[in-house]
Amino acid sequence: MAIFKGAGVAIVTPMKDNLEVNYERLEELIDFQIQEGTDCIVVAGTTGESSTLTMQEHRDVIRAAVQFTKHRVPVVAGTGSNCTATAIQLSKEAEEDGADGLLIVTPYYNKATQKGLIGHYSQIADSVKLPIIMYNVPGRTGCNILPETAAYLYQNVENIVGLKEATGNVAQAAKTMYLTDGKLDMYSGEDGIVVPLMAIGAVGVISVWSNVAPKQVHDMCMKFLQGDIAGAAEIQLAAEPLIDALFSEVNPIPVKHALNLMGMGAGPARAPLCEMEEKTAAKLAEVMKSYGLL
Repeated sequence: MAIFKGAGVAIVTPMKDNLEVNYERLEELIDFQIQEGTDCIVVAGTTGESSTLTMQEHRDVIRAAVQFTKHRVPVVAGTGSNCTATAIQLSKEAEEDGADGLLIVTPYYNKATQKGLIGHYSQIADSVKLPIIMYNVPGRTGCNILPETAAYLYQNVENIVGLKEATGNVAQAAKTMYLTDGKLDMYSGEDGIVVPLMAIGAVGVISVWSNVAPKQVHDMCMKFLQGDIAGAAEIQLAAEPLIDALFSEVNPIPVKHALNLMGMGAGPARAPLCEMEEKTAAKLAEVMKSYGLL
């Protein structure tokens, strides 16, 4: 049984002007997402600026998200690290604090081998009982979970159940699904190719786009799952200019800017992230107006 099917939002971590976490705003954002149909809250991931949260903030943000969600939808906590021991600590804490699942990114910077990845994920999985979604985003981490490795972990580690596929390589994703007999819970990690990945068996998306347009992302996934492929494709294609603009600078800079333009109070991003360039910010605003968000 999948942790969720449909649209999971990779939710931002809103900040006050002094760069403290804005928990009041986080609660408002979670309520907005759930009211608009989002199927899962994914907290403290890349979009949630996990790399610049302290260990204590990381735990506090996950705990707060669980409390604010109130069991209305599952909460998946980002607990990955380039240190296996740190990932184990974060994962145990998230389990203690009531998360429904874990999203664990590949170790970044130190470039684990495939053998190292098997050891890394196996040790984390052995330390908790929660279901785990592996997160493969080599463009950010310099580390790629090969299909054979993903299949080995899925087949040999009971609570490794899914993969957030963000390689941008549909052929690699297809091989992963082939090697797992189509049973792995795959989620698109690329907003621009959700429907293509669902066509090869993905069950949904963990989405940046959903921060600003949760109803559209949810509806797209539901249409696909209910057999309305053309309807799902129509939503996917209509959003391409917006998705391009949301990734015109490194995530989550544009999506935080977009939320601020919408009056949602996401606040600034922590350094080394910075404000958007004037040109890309203007383009984002233009596209948002065309899409109906402003």
